[in-house]
Parts: sequence; structure tokens; C-alpha cells
Amino acid sequence: MPHDGWHPHDEPHPHHHRHGPPTRRTVLAAAALLPFGSASGQTVDAAQRIAGAATHFLSALDDGQRRKAMIAFDSGNRLDWHYIPRSRSGLALGEMRADQADAARALVASVLNQRGLDLLDGVRLLEGVLREQQGSFRDPDRYHVSVFGTPGRFPWGWRFEGHHLSLNVALPAAGHVAVTPFFTGAHPAAVRDGPHRGFRLLGASEDLARQIMAGLDEQQRKAATIADRSFGEIVASPQRERDLGAPRGLLLGEMTAAQLTLVEALMDRFLGTLAADLLTRQKQRVQEQGFAAFRFAWAGSLTPGEAHYFRVHGPATLIEFDNTQNGANHIHAVWRDLAADFGHDALADHYRQHQHR
Repeated sequence: MPHDGWHPHDEPHPHHHRHGPPTRRTVLAAAALLPFGSASGQTVDAAQRIAGAATHFLSALDDGQRRKAMIAFDSGNRLDWHYIPRSRSGLALGEMRADQADAARALVASVLNQRGLDLLDGVRLLEGVLREQQGSFRDPDRYHVSVFGTPGRFPWGWRFEGHHLSLNVALPAAGHVAVTPFFTGAHPAAVRDGPHRGFRLLGASEDLARQIMAGLDEQQRKAATIADRSFGEIVASPQRERDLGAPRGLLLGEMTAAQLTLVEALMDRFLGTLAADLLTRQKQRVQEQGFAAFRFAWAGSLTPGEAHYFRVHGPATLIEFDNTQNGANHIHAVWRDLAADFGHDALADHYRQHQHR
């Protein structure tokens, strides 16, 4: 898929891929919260960059398109995220001219680096693979941009969403940028035929999790295993966050340095798609929670090709990965900050401050 824009009815149809299949270095998506506490220079710069990209995108639209793209910040639609194929509000890539699709891509690039853009390209490429297999019900251009509120006027935010993708960005107050929840999926998880045979969009994360399990001793592996069967879905799917309960599994504080290095590498597969300033602050966010208090958990089979699930769960931060459906060839994965989804924590503070004035 070309990296110079999302041109409607162009890429990512596999037969039209100008650069060959995405490499296996593409990684699982990340999401970030910036930060608790006072604003920093980095977050101010990030907020200005994101607002500038959103303003540019909206200015590229005609009046009718702008009305479709813009939604009130306090609309319930902002919290109504999902990754299944369904009708969506906002403006779809397929409704945009090439320059407008480029502006949409630039908006996404305000929070993600090239690895993150490659990941989103890969999700849409797989939608093209499904289109060949299942028909026009699958559409790589049916990914929608919604802008909530007015860019630069707190609170505001935006979302980029379609099948197997939900990137939620909120700027609830000065100094706060939340990119959570951030969901990506891969179906097929491993492409088994055609020009992209062997492509595993989220394979690096699975491979690292298997390395972690293989490196545990018997007692550690028993502590990490929370179920004999996979769950068939991520637990913290929309509106199901409370089903998680307290973190379960092997405490990271009980791992060796070598084992922790692998867990850090796994988390980097989620974090490493962020723009540099957002990545720095998100890593600080993880440390603030106390890395040793996180837990690594596995459910299901350890045999490659069979259904499995894993997660890394801290006081607020959550990574989940499930590969059960379609004969364990269909991945759902998410990064969330359960304390800051949609900017809730900072938004509550923002409203409290205004009430006291």
C-alpha cells in the first residue's frame, strides 16, 4: 500500500500493491495516555500537531462532507466504539478525494509513526484479502473518520474506525492526549494462499508471547496460565471492561531479568507504533503504575496453530490478544488504559475545575 496517502478505490487491494506485501516487521497497535498531572512541553506540542492535522483535514472537505465528519464531543457516539463490520458515522475513505484521504492519513500520522501507519495499512490489506474471498461486503475503503468537537478547543477528539480497527483519540484538556482504546485485528492471522501468502500482521506479538511462556519454569508457567482454553474473544471488548476483574497471572516482579526483557519487548510491539513524543510519555505512564505490579497471563494451548489468548495487565494498562476464531487464524488485539479511555480521567478533572469557577 502506498505510504503517500489513502486513495479511495486504489490501495490496499492486494493485486495493486506497488511495494509488495507488508514486511513482517509490522507490529501490533499501541495506545497512549498523556499524562496525569500538569502539561509538559511535549504534550503541548503534540496537542498542537494533532489539532493542526485535524483542522487541515476538515478544511479539505466540502460542507456536506464536513457535516458527516463532525460530531458533538458529548455525543454518545464518541464512546460507541467497535471493530465488527457495521454501519458507522463519520466520513469513509471511499467518500473522499485523493487529497482528502491524504489529509486523513496525515491526521492519523499525528499520533502514529511509520510503523503504526504500516499496521493500519496491513489491517486494510487484509480487508482486501477478505474481499477477494467473500465479496464486496468487505471493503478496504469503508474506514471512517469522525471528529468530535472543534479541534484545538478542549475537550475534543477524533476516531478512525472500521472492521478490525478502532483508533480513539481524545484531548480532554490542556496537557492531556489519550489514544485509548486502540484495537487492531487480523483475519486471516496468517495468509495461507495468494500473493500475500505467509503474511502475519500481528505475528511478532504472538511469537514473543510464546517465547515468554517457553522461558518460564514449571511453577511460573502454572502461575501464568489462567485457563486451559482460550476465551474466544478479548475480555475487555466494548462495554465489558468490568469482566476483567483484578489482574491475574504471573507477577512481573517474580520474573528474571531475561524474562522481563521479553515482556518489555512484547509491550513495545504495542507501544512502538506511537509518534516519538507520545511513546516517551506512555512509557513513563507504564512506569508510574509500577511495572513489577503488572501480570502476564496465558490461556489455551501452547501448540502453534491452536486457540490461545494472552494479556499483560497492570493497575490501569491492559494489552489483550486472542486468536481463537476461524481455526485459530483470526486475531483480536487491543491496548487500553482503563483509567483513561476516551480521556475520561482528565475530562472529569476538567469539568470539576470549571464547576468550581
